[in-house]
Amino acid sequence: MTKLLSVRLVAILVGLGFTVAVLWGFLVGAYNAATEEAAGHVPYEHPKELSWSFDGPFGKWDKAQLQRGLKVYDEVCSACHSLKFVAFRDLEQIGYSEAMVKAYAAAKTVPGIDPNTGEASTRPGLPTDYFPSPYPNNVAAAAANNNAIPPDLSLMTKARGDGTNYVASLLMGYQEPSAELLEEHPEAAPGPGLYHNPYFPNLNLAMAPPLTSTGQVTYDDGTEATVEQMSKDVAAFLTWTAEPTLVKRKQTGWPVLIFLLFATVLAYMSKKQIWSAVKPKK
Repeated sequence: MTKLLSVRLVAILVGLGFTVAVLWGFLVGAYNAATEEAAGHVPYEHPKELSWSFDGPFGKWDKAQLQRGLKVYDEVCSACHSLKFVAFRDLEQIGYSEAMVKAYAAAKTVPGIDPNTGEASTRPGLPTDYFPSPYPNNVAAAAANNNAIPPDLSLMTKARGDGTNYVASLLMGYQEPSAELLEEHPEAAPGPGLYHNPYFPNLNLAMAPPLTSTGQVTYDDGTEATVEQMSKDVAAFLTWTAEPTLVKRKQTGWPVLIFLLFATVLAYMSKKQIWSAVKPKK
């Protein structure tokens, strides 16, 4: 009896502790939200709700769009941002042949070792190499970008809430702050070296508008390269770099769900069959 009481007491204390922790988290979050609003926290806009081929349970990659997005990254974004978790050979997943991947990798310069001296050098890329960084180190990156280090983009759409829509909205969102915003929040005015963007949490960021005009990139498939089109294409490409197994995971999920449903029905029928001869006591 004493042991049973001890177990119950421990269970009660654990449940009480969990309840207190949840309540504390709620109160702290509510307090932070209230104080930010009271302090005049500058409001930013939530990303636009855009349509994507990979949305929903039956979504799939639009490989033509992913290839266009690679072109935007290659010709615009790669000047400042790296893709350190993506290998050249991964591009076969978005429709490039082995020969095309080899040619693409060979056109890139990656870090290497001089076999004769053992010193650091550079060499043409191989399919097994990863996308090189545009800067040798963070010091050089900061020096070239007004002391702001451009983040790696490999996992960017997973690192931001509503990541795909966020990236596309941010690239399309550069504009001058409105007079009403500046009147209500003077601190929203972009300082030296900063650019206003309503989709960025503090409204001003150090990255200059990367996509500025139609035709900045020439697509191989003839698609018109408007700022909106380029923004959506590179956002889709970065969604693939962050989660290349996204579509395969969805495709795998359906057979698993069907199997679990079948197993549940089978287990229920087995239970009914096994216990059918047993009558409940009155």
